[in-house]
Amino acid sequence: MFPQFIIQSYQHAKRLIIIIVGFTVLLIGILLIVLPGPAILVIPLGLAMLATEFIWAKRLLSRFKKTVKRINSPRNVTRLLRLVQQKIRQKVSSLFARKSIDEKKI
Repeated sequence: MFPQFIIQSYQHAKRLIIIIVGFTVLLIGILLIVLPGPAILVIPLGLAMLATEFIWAKRLLSRFKKTVKRINSPRNVTRLLRLVQQKIRQKVSSLFARKSIDEKKI
């Protein structure tokens, strides 16, 4: 019914849209690690979109699912969130410390 090039163009456009939206959602999720928001929900959503096109995203999503299954008690979730918050605070404080040291040198 439709010529082959139209079907191929549609498939390429659909793939491109999935890739763009997937990377955008994944990037927003990564930003939400530092900013307030549900990063733990947004990152897997972006990976799920990208997993339809990329093997690496499928592997990461599978590893995320295994980790979530392993952490099944509320105590483990709380401990994990505290650990993540602690790591983020360390990174942010080290960035500010470097900035203040650089300003003193000037």
